[in-house]
Amino acid sequence: MTDQQLTILDLIIETHVGLKRQGPGSPEATNKALSFINDLKSISKTADLGCGTGGQTMLLAQRLAGEVIGVDLIAEFIEVFNENARKLGLQDRLKGVVGDIESLPFAQEELDLIWSEGVIDNIGFEKGIAYWYGFLKKDGYIALTCPSWLSDRKPAEIEEFWVDAVGGLDTIGHNSSVMKKTGFDLIGTFTLPEECWTCNYFAPRTEAEKALVMKYPGVRIVEDFINANKYEVELYAKYSQYYGYVFYIGKKI
Repeated sequence: MTDQQLTILDLIIETHVGLKRQGPGSPEATNKALSFINDLKSISKTADLGCGTGGQTMLLAQRLAGEVIGVDLIAEFIEVFNENARKLGLQDRLKGVVGDIESLPFAQEELDLIWSEGVIDNIGFEKGIAYWYGFLKKDGYIALTCPSWLSDRKPAEIEEFWVDAVGGLDTIGHNSSVMKKTGFDLIGTFTLPEECWTCNYFAPRTEAEKALVMKYPGVRIVEDFINANKYEVELYAKYSQYYGYVFYIGKKI
């Protein structure tokens, strides 16, 4: 691939494929979300949608006794995912597949648990859970993270950023009401702490970007990509009290 053929997607893949997580999160947050779910041993089949390279999925497979399937659109992430599963000796009941979270490779009411960290905002909270709902068994669980407003005040600069990124954010109350309307009993919500962004995502991503600069010196699309990421970091430092990733855990009624 020449410098002129580079796309933003190429840069996203190169930057993120070597990271433990492809977005904000932590093992502690994943475990906390799991604590809302009763009788983990009874869960026979789980799908982690938008799994990336499987930072959280490996933990799920270690905590759950059943089959766990990771789904992600990016083949390079799934290749790393399956290698990580082999390294942990989990390949018999943990596998990653290349797939679209808007066209899932499962039968209706096949899943006991749908997990998804940091991806539903790409398709819309309401649209995502309405579609995923049908793949859960009755009394099945959903646990997902979505960036959400933490305050009624929405500073214009950060609101504009999220409108451009994913069409805008909603409040925790709004998303909670959408879950109930869709047919979930809302079990709980909690906001990810700031280190899930700063230490676990922004810092390693910034380190990975240094390799891009060395590999593609003076290439405009790379410079623009890195500057956009720096702006995201600056905005979070400035406005983190107003928005954050929120875990939503629900049970299908």
